[in-house]
Amino acid sequence: MRTVDGRVAGRRGQATRQKLLDCLSEMLSSSPYRDVKVIDVARKAGTSPATFYQYFPDVEGAVLELAEQMAREGAGLSEVLEGGSWAGRAGWQTAQNLVDGFLDFYKRNDALLRVVDLGAAEGDKRFARIRAKILNSVTGSLAATVTELQSKGRIDKDVNPAAVAGSLIAMLASVASHQKGFQGVKPAELRPNLALLVHLGVTGKKPMK
Repeated sequence: MRTVDGRVAGRRGQATRQKLLDCLSEMLSSSPYRDVKVIDVARKAGTSPATFYQYFPDVEGAVLELAEQMAREGAGLSEVLEGGSWAGRAGWQTAQNLVDGFLDFYKRNDALLRVVDLGAAEGDKRFARIRAKILNSVTGSLAATVTELQSKGRIDKDVNPAAVAGSLIAMLASVASHQKGFQGVKPAELRPNLALLVHLGVTGKKPMK
């Protein structure tokens, strides 16, 4: 791990750098992204702006580092599908696991994901790449699942696996990022109904519960 000027950061420097990131993450949860300033992050971390600039070029650079860390975690969403079966009752469990994984990941990273979505929507390719990294790994795994089911004759041959997987993951991402905004829907009701849509989308059948 290196500083902005290329020097290798020691153990103490790495700890300081991580503390700055932790404080920034906490601030994003309570303040609009545009309002977060270097001096505020440094003060919260108990250090100086000069120290902040040793590790990050600006607040945006630090946010991108946080987003990269989150993207590495998000890539693990595809693990939900590894070894999961879509046959019978097991298929219902797999659908629920995928939904739970998505909603929990978005809930944990709500503030940072809002910043990533904002940057991507504004055309910043760096944020768009991070968003794609989070979604593409699980989209690819789900497309492979649909392809496998198709080869076994359990899904119509005219179905496009990539289109189905991409649509379902886009739906999950959209719902997950707005799960606080559903009127008249309790969180406990959202998950099973979302899992029902996922199961129908993948298998074309109602789940066996």
